[in-house]
Amino acid sequence: MIVKVPQLPWYGDTELKLVFPDSWEVVTCKMAGQDAPKLNRDRMRAAFLDPIGTPQISELAKNKTEVVILFDDMSRPTEVAELVPYVLEELAVGGIKDENIRFIATIGCHGAMKLMDFVKKLGPDIPRRFPVYNHNPYENCTYLGKTSLGTPVSVNSEVMSCDLKIAIGSILPHPMAGFGGGGKAILPGVSSIDTISANHMNLVGHSKPTTEKPQGIRDSSVGWGTLNENAMRIDVDEAAKMAGLDVIVNAVVNLKRDTIGLFVGGPVVVFTEGVKLARKVYATERPEEPDIVVANCYAKANEGSLAVTPASRLLKGEGGDLVLICNIPEGQICHYLLRSFGKNIGGRGWRPRKKPSKVNRMIVLGPYMDRVGLDWIGPPESVIVVNNWTEIMNILEDGHGNDTRVAVIPDATIQYFPGLWRDD
Repeated sequence: MIVKVPQLPWYGDTELKLVFPDSWEVVTCKMAGQDAPKLNRDRMRAAFLDPIGTPQISELAKNKTEVVILFDDMSRPTEVAELVPYVLEELAVGGIKDENIRFIATIGCHGAMKLMDFVKKLGPDIPRRFPVYNHNPYENCTYLGKTSLGTPVSVNSEVMSCDLKIAIGSILPHPMAGFGGGGKAILPGVSSIDTISANHMNLVGHSKPTTEKPQGIRDSSVGWGTLNENAMRIDVDEAAKMAGLDVIVNAVVNLKRDTIGLFVGGPVVVFTEGVKLARKVYATERPEEPDIVVANCYAKANEGSLAVTPASRLLKGEGGDLVLICNIPEGQICHYLLRSFGKNIGGRGWRPRKKPSKVNRMIVLGPYMDRVGLDWIGPPESVIVVNNWTEIMNILEDGHGNDTRVAVIPDATIQYFPGLWRDD
């Protein structure tokens, strides 16, 4: 039995071949929109000509003086280079000159992007034609007040100096915010470390709160695909409104990272409409209690930790083995809030990770997993790291006989399984 899964996003986008014994029952958990067709240029342009909830960008640009275009980093699959030309066309029609446009990466607490990353995301011409900046969560942020949930909102001062703010990103399932996209370009995208910390820690119970949790906030309000009363999402939307985010350009993607749906317009209404398609595209039927779950990480390969909890929940009741594939040469992303930065120290939200209770053996496919990156996945002493699929199968066959049930998730970083969390 052979199953092929995508690998190496932004580094060639190839396939990895997984070979299983013929006696094993292997199920590939395909998301509903896995093979949905890519939008052509006419359909992409149509989204800009008929935005949702706002005039066209060209109309909004009239009488504006400074424009910022926000874009997501390498931890997201958005093909920004395909979408930027339409934004620039609209701005030109609206009378905006190149010297009044800048790009800022919505990295939040992630490590800074390099020129090679800007080129992959934006294309080779944009960094030469326009200034492209990283966001710095520790400096140069403007305080805007507090959200209704008590989060102090400080946003990148360069962003706040602009009178037209446009954000480009993807709508994807998210383990806390329900779905990424929309106002997340502002929070956490270009917010201060204090703002991000309050949003991530006080509202969702990820770690020890920095202050008392607001009354009425429940940790159960968050989860993959969960939006109803989601405290983090409420906070995000309010912060985006406070920052004056004018337009979002949000893509929904298939398994190949192709844009299959595109939504342009007001942040809240566009996000709401985009999620309707996203729920259908990323939804995946839950497998029947597998002995082994193979969780491939592709769209967010540098955030393999996102796949651990949902994949482990799929295992049979008495537990089983989890195989994680995070093939990306850059390794796991730097995260200044949640990663470790020493043997016993880390960001404000860092805490040593525990192996999920239903996981007997956790196996990670290398060679792109370093010692420090491993503690983003699980306890290093409890994780088996191997360099090729043959070695993994030798380990698995040693613990499993005939009729073993295997579930392969082609991209465990963006697929979600309705019913695994509280769903809307």
